[in-house]
Amino acid sequence: MSGIIGKKIGMTSIYGVDGRNVACTVIEAGPCVVTQVKKEETDGYSAIQLGYEERKEKNTPKALQGHFKNAQTTPKKKLAEFREYEGYDTFVDNYSLGQTVTISDVFEEGDYVDVAGSSKGKGFQGVVKRHGFGGVGQATHGQHNRQRAPGSIGGASYPARVFPGMRMAGRTGGERVKNTNLRVLKLIPEKNLLLVSGSIPGAKNSFVIIEK
Repeated sequence: MSGIIGKKIGMTSIYGVDGRNVACTVIEAGPCVVTQVKKEETDGYSAIQLGYEERKEKNTPKALQGHFKNAQTTPKKKLAEFREYEGYDTFVDNYSLGQTVTISDVFEEGDYVDVAGSSKGKGFQGVVKRHGFGGVGQATHGQHNRQRAPGSIGGASYPARVFPGMRMAGRTGGERVKNTNLRVLKLIPEKNLLLVSGSIPGAKNSFVIIEK
């Protein structure tokens, strides 16, 4: 699949040709640089690695500095690999390490895309917020400050343990999430902006990967 790396800017809404107001997310996508080209003969599969957003050289590990130097480009903050890139053969023929990829090279208005990113981290949360529990129930009949408690989590002498996967309190968010079948509503190539329908995972200014 082909794709590009971007950054979530925020949400807005636009009017479609039918006059409907559609909620959408604004993504600053690219320009990305080709930092590695993998081939079937040498790597066992075909893929293209893209780099996005400038990174200070002093904050870049030596191994990565050499990697970017081979690609004849400056250090990048975010790297992503796209297997079986659309038009891979022509891409390899026409593009080389250090070549720039923009949204116009990959997307057109009306395309459907998948957007992957890290969801907002919410820290340690209880079962009501994390799993949607209703709490113990009535506040009377001996209940004291237990309205948001998880309740029973297992048996007594049998099975004498808590089964794996039991929904309990814990760290919430900060996980990889992918929203699928989002429609590209508008391209603004001169500003590297991409408008997709609906919401996408992550906080503002977080990295996302847009796959076609």
